[in-house]
Amino acid sequence: MSKAFVIVLVAIVIISLIGILTMSGTRVVLQGQIEATEIRISGKLPGRVDTFLVAEGQSVKRGDTLVGISSPEAYAKLQQANAMEDVAKYQNEKIDEGTRLQIIRTAEELWNKSKTDLQLAETTYRRIQALYKDSVVSAQRYDEAEALYKVAIAAERASHQQYLLAKAGAQKQDKESARSLVDAAQGTVNEVQSVLQDAWLTAPMNGEIATIYAQSGELVGTGTPIMNLVVLEDCHMVLNVREDYLSNFSMGETFKGKIPALKDKKIEFQVNYISPLGSYATWKSTGKGSSYDMRTFEIHALPLEKMNGLRPGMSVLVEIDEDYE
Repeated sequence: MSKAFVIVLVAIVIISLIGILTMSGTRVVLQGQIEATEIRISGKLPGRVDTFLVAEGQSVKRGDTLVGISSPEAYAKLQQANAMEDVAKYQNEKIDEGTRLQIIRTAEELWNKSKTDLQLAETTYRRIQALYKDSVVSAQRYDEAEALYKVAIAAERASHQQYLLAKAGAQKQDKESARSLVDAAQGTVNEVQSVLQDAWLTAPMNGEIATIYAQSGELVGTGTPIMNLVVLEDCHMVLNVREDYLSNFSMGETFKGKIPALKDKKIEFQVNYISPLGSYATWKSTGKGSSYDMRTFEIHALPLEKMNGLRPGMSVLVEIDEDYE
């Protein structure tokens, strides 16, 4: 009996030690996911989808034409803007050229006529003045001659100013205003042309067409997503880590992850982003008697080597140590 008791006791001790050693080195597997930058292809031009030059799953390079949008209204707007620009240019040229030569000549002839009329009125006035001094003419006749002389002086001065005005042309403010109208018209043309550049949408980066939302012939508005472009060159891993495991991941450090979709091949990743997730769904109690809850952090990590076949949505398994003390 004593021997049996000793044997059982020794067995219990051995099993307990094995259990303690095993639990102290427990491996925890965290599951992450491969993600990539997604760009929604949309344009400023409202219109109807005319031509698709790509299909879902097709690889494209930066600058490749993806889709064409038809918008007759935008081209009509461009025609109107070009016409308004021409009007503004011609008005500006007209002002810069100054008054027409015929108008200047007419003003000059009217001035010459007023000078002749002034000479005649002055001569008549001098004669009437001399006769009035000799009491040959009445005071009424003298006053009439004097009034006609003063009217001739005023008429000559007015016609002279009209001639100078015609010769000088438009004022500086009028010229600047005409130039501003030309600039405004050109701005309108440039605006419409910039919108029409989106009649053919191109790929902003190398990638793969993931989803096409619109159909051929469908109307789309300004900024409406037409298709989705996935930038496969920007694949990275996203991993949610509870804060008691966060000590295994530090900014700039590397770790290995296994990808089941690629025959469990292991890839080395480098941490480049750590941020806490929203508290509404990431708190977890540490136990009934604990005084705090644990949060979850989101970690982004970049693969250190390029791997063919790595795609968004693939799972990544990361093993870390969980020590029990």
